[in-house]
Amino acid sequence: MKKNTILLLITAFTLNCYSQITFEKGYFINNANQKVECFIKNIDWRSNPTHFEYKLSENGNSKKAGIETVTKFEIYNASSYVKKTVKIDRSTSNINNLDKSKKVSFKEEQLFLKILIKGNANLYGYNDDSLSRFFYSVDNSSIEQLIYKTYLTENSKIGENNQFKQQLWNKLKCSSINMATVNKVTYKKKSLIKFFNLYNKCNNSNYTNYESKQKKDLFNLSIRPQIRNSSFFINNAISDYDDTDFGNKISFGLGIEAEFIFSFNKNKWALIFEPTFQQYKSKVSTVNSNETDREIIKTAKYNSIELPLGIRHYFFLNNDSKLFINASYIIDLSFNSSVIFNEIDRSIVRNKEISSNPNAAFGIGYKLKDKYSIEARFQTEKQILNNFVYWDSPYTTTSIIFGYSFL
Repeated sequence: MKKNTILLLITAFTLNCYSQITFEKGYFINNANQKVECFIKNIDWRSNPTHFEYKLSENGNSKKAGIETVTKFEIYNASSYVKKTVKIDRSTSNINNLDKSKKVSFKEEQLFLKILIKGNANLYGYNDDSLSRFFYSVDNSSIEQLIYKTYLTENSKIGENNQFKQQLWNKLKCSSINMATVNKVTYKKKSLIKFFNLYNKCNNSNYTNYESKQKKDLFNLSIRPQIRNSSFFINNAISDYDDTDFGNKISFGLGIEAEFIFSFNKNKWALIFEPTFQQYKSKVSTVNSNETDREIIKTAKYNSIELPLGIRHYFFLNNDSKLFINASYIIDLSFNSSVIFNEIDRSIVRNKEISSNPNAAFGIGYKLKDKYSIEARFQTEKQILNNFVYWDSPYTTTSIIFGYSFL
């Protein structure tokens, strides 16, 4: 088991070194107002960048540019950032560190703001770790932060400063927007984009929604049939004649996988949940030399629903294919499962109900066109006679899993 785990980790490290985020067509504008067409390394920044890598040609050398020398940069059909000097409030939203003031405290900073909506009314976003702020401008006005702050009230409750709603009401009036519309807006990117889209449509503005350009399918549902190779052995610390090797058995399983892809780092990380039916059956015959050499028929029947919850990481090879690795924690729900010892006359000598402990699984696979996949998966050893003190019952499984994404 240790060798397999080490091999998988080495493979993952090798793939990580090999995998690269691509340089995509774009441009930047320098401080001399010169537009430079280039290829920009798109790492789908979760936090707003202060610099970026670029190449002047696809096969050229990689260079760096930053906020000191660039006023704007854009990756076509992906994202756009503009350098602005703005007043920003960095009050924490961590409930353990909230202050007791409703007022915001501004600090002037030079930042790359992400352009979310560009039109008569512009919306910008800024993220820095757990900090999330939004900015806006109308027509040619200066850029201001939309004000929102959580704070601690005198009663030690969490209060909200929703001044951004008053800003929207004062500056973005239109016939299709009333106070009820503004009150429904939350300080979230999706809600604010929806509102700015509404305003620009109402004003017949020729606007661009940069988020719609990079709309991503962040959820996949797949059917996952699998071929499993499982082994089972029991050992009784008190009685040697109970020791039994039930051997390796090939069986079939079936799972449904829900994959939730995180919307950062170029969709390379995902949360996976895969309820799976599995079964194992084996029958062996032994002789009880302690009791008149009577033949004992030993039957293992194990049915369960596995509930793996894990993390997956993708390594993109090209636009149509990618490798992946995943690690999961598995809770197992067994049913109609037992180990039964019968003498030759069919009288039952032992009947042990199967109940297993959680275990882990590690997999490596390949996905084509976001539709078809194949995965090799190794599960760590688990005890399936978990309720019996003197019984050692290691159960191991390796499997080949086929996948088809239908949603």
